[in-house]
Amino acid sequence: MTQIRERSVLFADLRGSTSLYETLGNAEATTVVTHTVAQLGRAIDQAGGHLVKTLGDGLMAVFDTPEAALDAAEAMHEVLDGLVAMGRQRGASPGLKALRLQVAISFGEVVEMNADCFGDAVNVAARLIDHAGDNETLVTAELRDGLAAYRRARFRSLDLINLRGRAEPVHVHVLEATAGADPAATAFGDAGFIAAEPDGIHLRWHELDRVFDIGQLPIVLGRSAQAAFCITDARVSRSHARIDWHAGSFTLTDLSFNGSYVRFGSSGEVLQLRRNSCTLHGSGMIGLGSTPDDPDAPRVHFDVLHFAETQPHGH
Repeated sequence: MTQIRERSVLFADLRGSTSLYETLGNAEATTVVTHTVAQLGRAIDQAGGHLVKTLGDGLMAVFDTPEAALDAAEAMHEVLDGLVAMGRQRGASPGLKALRLQVAISFGEVVEMNADCFGDAVNVAARLIDHAGDNETLVTAELRDGLAAYRRARFRSLDLINLRGRAEPVHVHVLEATAGADPAATAFGDAGFIAAEPDGIHLRWHELDRVFDIGQLPIVLGRSAQAAFCITDARVSRSHARIDWHAGSFTLTDLSFNGSYVRFGSSGEVLQLRRNSCTLHGSGMIGLGSTPDDPDAPRVHFDVLHFAETQPHGH
């Protein structure tokens, strides 16, 4: 029987599972991934959701309300955080330490047919997960609007994001302070100084030369034609990295399989990002998929701009 209902649609994906097969072997890696996905599925049941299907190292679920979907997302992050902690204990699989969780949730009309779900809300959640970083939960504005006021306050807007295969962009919010998430400041370390808030960021890759102000963020760097900064190189993921505005600074989040690399200045140390974030300041270079030291790699030059510094001063 076919039913059309308004549902919250959740997709979750485990990152780091591919490397498990290389380090643990097929048998043990399969056991670790299967056990972890099963534990995440229990969190869905406990929140009152329905597990539609598992997708290898991920899953899809639907919920009657946005509140229940968010409950499940937070519970799943807590479950994985506990499993990763177990991975540090003696006798537990060390592969657990490498696992990270992405979650994307949308809300809208869903067609339920033959124990599966279809529709725009399903497509949005399935594609939105490509834009999520490690241990990050992204939701659509419609999902956030269905939450209680105190829960809505925990989200930060990423503004409009173009999703693959969809003509209209989607307003996306990210859940702050998710369990196990690495804040941008810890990825780079303490900057050691307090500067005035920047006004824009200048990005350059070959002939592509653009300046973005704060109102144009977030910026997706990737191979997709819908990316705000499109880099037509086969080594670059469709949505490789994202620059957004947070706590008075520009933050770069890696979204790719091959990682992103940041070098501050012309000869500074290279920082490697693997599904995590760092704060951008000054000037430097972003290597997409390989280090900026590789002259053949796709490299984006960046300059964080303070427009006041470019204005003449009165005497």
